[in-house]
Amino acid sequence: MDATIDDLSGPAFVSARGTRWELITDRVMGGVSEATLTRESIAGRLALRLQGEVSLENDGGFVQMALALTPDGLLDASGWHGLRLTVFGRGETYGLHLRTDAVRRPWQSYRQEFRAEPAWRTLDLPFSGFAPHRLEAPFDPARLRRLGLVAIGRPFRADLALADLGFYR
Repeated sequence: MDATIDDLSGPAFVSARGTRWELITDRVMGGVSEATLTRESIAGRLALRLQGEVSLENDGGFVQMALALTPDGLLDASGWHGLRLTVFGRGETYGLHLRTDAVRRPWQSYRQEFRAEPAWRTLDLPFSGFAPHRLEAPFDPARLRRLGLVAIGRPFRADLALADLGFYR
């Protein structure tokens, strides 16, 4: 399997795996956070850019750009050590949330935080660093379905750019 998930070389909002990036906010559950997802050049690199206001009103508190990892079924990433992403931001902390077939509820995921500095940086997030959130099942990289880059849990102005995403060994 190729390591690339998305390098933004294809059509807008379509990953290298043929799946579409989606913008999801807490409005799906009654929250009031607002966001946009654009594709633009940032500091000399083509990027997906998530911008918005995260609000805790009405029990909300998140905005995210999410991607199914295959058009149907599961993706076996057990031959990889983790995920590598190239990001740019304003020094804020974000989450990379993974979903497997063990995740049944919208609030469940496997999570790892990262910081998006105001310069392009490539980060390696090992699978061993993903912690279950509101579920008991251990993380299994052989059963991946979906991922999300998420601004969550506190009121702030989200501004996260992603130029490249893939697996690493």
